[in-house]
Amino acid sequence: MLVAILGWGSLIWDPRDLPCDGAWQVGGPVLPIEFSRVPSDCRLTLVIDPVNGVPVATQYVRSPRTNLDNAISDLRQRESTVTNRIGFVNLLNGTSRCGVDPSLVARIRGWSAGNGLDGIVWTDLPSNFEEELGSPFSIEGARNYLVKLPKSAAERARQYMNNAPAEVETPTRRSMQETGWLKLKP
Repeated sequence: MLVAILGWGSLIWDPRDLPCDGAWQVGGPVLPIEFSRVPSDCRLTLVIDPVNGVPVATQYVRSPRTNLDNAISDLRQRESTVTNRIGFVNLLNGTSRCGVDPSLVARIRGWSAGNGLDGIVWTDLPSNFEEELGSPFSIEGARNYLVKLPKSAAERARQYMNNAPAEVETPTRRSMQETGWLKLKP
């Protein structure tokens, strides 16, 4: 079984101990992505966000695993999450999971088949902006949240946003550049 892992955020620049076979490649499926998740360290992180996300071409890397369950387990461990927060498409048996936006399965399945893959896995964490901050996600709300972070948290948030691949051009990222809060690396 040929399995690949999708990425659009820290998996690409900080895979840690995630087993990968080769380098990350551009040209993954286009998915709705935005900086709309608030993790415990206060950054805003990138997630598939069917409501606020904008089309972003993801990246992918081959997994050395030939068993989809093992690739799911690898990604689950890297992301420190539970198994049902790892999305997957298995072209060999027709199964899939995408809790954030099940309508994306067809797009990911088509991309996977067109690239000779039998399976694909990705992080399937939802936006939690409203749950964490008490108001619906908006660009203004994200900007206000980020500019009020304490210095150390703001630096972590800036580093994460700065390290995101260039193709991850979201309204939040543009807004933070326009305010001068974020200065992207040349």
